[in-house]
Amino acid sequence: DTVPPQVVPGADPSARQLCFAWGPAEVLVCETLFGRAGGSRSRCLSRSPSPSRFWREGRAGAAARALTGSVAGTGEGTPSSSRVFVVRRDQDIYIQTLRKLFNESHGIFMGLQRSEEELAGKSRKAQLVQVSKNYRSVIRACMEDMHQAAVSTRDPALQGQYSTQVSILSAMELIWNLCEILFVEAAGAGPLLLRLLDWVRLHVCDVDSMVREVLSSESPSKHKLFWNVVDVFVLQGRMDEARHLLSKEASANPTSMNMYKILDDLMKKMPVPSLGNTQTLTELELKWQHWHEECQRYLQDGTFASNPHMESICKILLGDEDAILEKKELMTTWYHFLVTRLLYSHPTVKPLELRFYAQSSMDLFLGGESSPEPLDMILMAAFEFEMHQVIKECSIVLSNWWFVAHLTDLLDHCKLLQSHNLYFGSNMREFLLLEYASGLFSHHSLWQLGVDYFDHCPEYGRVYLELHIERIPLSTEQKALKVLRICEQRQMHEQVRSICKIMAMKALRNNRLGSALSWSIRAKDAAFATLISDRFLKDYCERGCFSDLDLIDNLGPSMLLSDRLTFLGKYREFHRLYGEKRFPEAARLLLSLMTAHIAPCSFWMTLLTDALPLLEQKEVIFSAEQTYELMRCLEDLTAGNPDKQKFQDDDVERTKVEMLRLALARNLARVIVKEGTVEGS
Repeated sequence: DTVPPQVVPGADPSARQLCFAWGPAEVLVCETLFGRAGGSRSRCLSRSPSPSRFWREGRAGAAARALTGSVAGTGEGTPSSSRVFVVRRDQDIYIQTLRKLFNESHGIFMGLQRSEEELAGKSRKAQLVQVSKNYRSVIRACMEDMHQAAVSTRDPALQGQYSTQVSILSAMELIWNLCEILFVEAAGAGPLLLRLLDWVRLHVCDVDSMVREVLSSESPSKHKLFWNVVDVFVLQGRMDEARHLLSKEASANPTSMNMYKILDDLMKKMPVPSLGNTQTLTELELKWQHWHEECQRYLQDGTFASNPHMESICKILLGDEDAILEKKELMTTWYHFLVTRLLYSHPTVKPLELRFYAQSSMDLFLGGESSPEPLDMILMAAFEFEMHQVIKECSIVLSNWWFVAHLTDLLDHCKLLQSHNLYFGSNMREFLLLEYASGLFSHHSLWQLGVDYFDHCPEYGRVYLELHIERIPLSTEQKALKVLRICEQRQMHEQVRSICKIMAMKALRNNRLGSALSWSIRAKDAAFATLISDRFLKDYCERGCFSDLDLIDNLGPSMLLSDRLTFLGKYREFHRLYGEKRFPEAARLLLSLMTAHIAPCSFWMTLLTDALPLLEQKEVIFSAEQTYELMRCLEDLTAGNPDKQKFQDDDVERTKVEMLRLALARNLARVIVKEGTVEGS
């Protein structure tokens, strides 16, 4: 149930107002009066951001994206139009192409929780790195699907939304990959640079089309972008590819052969760190120093003076910052500049030294021409090893909780967030997982994933699950059974009873008595089971037969839930015995139903009437004692009943009573004769 719509407090009643109503995971907002301001507000709410503005919007951008695509209604605010806005807490979960991200990452998350204590030491670290790579592969697969959707659609609005999502997913993978290198893998000096080079090559791909264009031409060395491509390869440390291209230049220009051989030799001999432990950092630094001095000597000798392109490359090899910054357009980002700068100036950089180089690289690259964007600040926080700042900034900028929830969980498993508890008692991992799972619960099918996330929040997960699971709309019986199974597996007894009562009431309203009885039994609701049993008995009196015989025949121990349900089950058993011609057993059961006083008084006449065929059987069924009991029951019914006048005024009821008395008297006579004959013999 939603709260009735409310007007925004403090609003001028004579002016245009916004009216709102809270739902389980969304807010409905509508306008109460017509006005120009409201019309412009409507258009503002429904405006979608362009991809290029995403990282400049911050929290406002996230809010705008939450509203994008959620407007119901048409018109520009005419008096007859009624515009209603649905403001959801997490709009991204409704994007169909992101379903893969949520579903597949759920499996990775669950695998990580199960394997927590399986491995230790290096094996555990390798496992965590692999988990991180699995997350990144899901992000990339999603990004490729979104890109394909953007290419294939003809709707400009959809194309803009898909392009925005591609830029968001690309940024998410960029940040995650850097966190993987610095925090999860925690690469040391040497291997750290190699990882950062791979990171740049993977994510700075603006030049890939240029490389393809040059390499696919008939004469690459004569292409106008040839030296740009060579520079790109050098800036990214792709020496083999750069040397291969330079060999084409040497073949086309024999006069530059000598310069080419020297430059090729320098590039070939450049010392680089190795992932294995084949050399120490000291050995690497000594080799690099000798190589650096050799490069310096050739440059000072003017070996490349006649070829500005080769001279520029030699300066880059020497780590000349001005020479590298001249290629600013080819690098496109300050973090590309940072990695290139480290490659040619500080190849053995240590993790804790990154913050100094990162800050100076950003300052040099931006040069005061532009201010850092949110993405820049997130990457800078990572280079400064400020994990909590990374998570905080991502929470503000990104449009959903998926990224921060899964990254924080991974970092927590790396034992990197153990000391950080929030002021209200929970830790950061649990807080973000709770927020993410709460968003999933607003979706008609993704809520099932949210259950597992709540399960792995030890402090507040159970409470959140209990609150959210009660708000799931039980639209079908199949869905109700699914929710019920989840509650039963977790011993959530109160929620089980609540769900069963809701479904029982729905079934009763639709006159599905069997289903209603089944749900009330599962709820262990004696009062409701009694109510439904009375409905069964009432239907029997009106129609002369029972519905849902399979259910009633198989009540088993469940019939003990209430006296009325017990009576219903036993009364149906009486009919079954009678149908099988087991008359003595049927007679004993019928009599016990009356003498045990579990039958409602209003049903006694029906029970006595059911005894008539047994009283009229050729063979004597009721003994003298049983007949006296039936007579007493009949007298109690007619003499002690408040509706006594009914049996005197109603011809049908009076006839029934007379027939019963006659049948009982006749049966008693037959019994006395039979029992006397037996005694005499």
